[in-house]
Amino acid sequence: MATLKLEILTPEGVAYSDDVEMVLLPAELGEMGIYPMHVPLMTRINPGEVVVTKDAHKLHLAIGEGFAEVTQTRVSVLADMALEEQHIDEAAAQAAVERAQARIKEAAEKGAQISSEEIAAVQVMLAKSFAQLKVKRRRH
Repeated sequence: MATLKLEILTPEGVAYSDDVEMVLLPAELGEMGIYPMHVPLMTRINPGEVVVTKDAHKLHLAIGEGFAEVTQTRVSVLADMALEEQHIDEAAAQAAVERAQARIKEAAEKGAQISSEEIAAVQVMLAKSFAQLKVKRRRH
């Protein structure tokens, strides 16, 4: 069976590198399934879940924002975060969700103005935290 070389890189280093049968990415316009011989493209990656299929087994990773380059034989992902289930701290992810929600609630109750930059930062933090919780709680 044909395979793809999947590499996921973060600022900390190589998060994942292996030959895989298929990868499912949370692309900007929705989930994108990539098989060998896929049409070449570049896309923005949204925070979410990456599903890697290798030898009929699936590996789930939480991923942050980034970009992916797809060729017929390779998928290269540059992201600000990529974590396998065993590396996710569920309590820390849940605390991040609660902090973000509290900030939104606080601003709404006080009628305070939140800058568009702060709104974007809170939304990204929520999306990354929800992605981590989804991957971590998948088997529970």
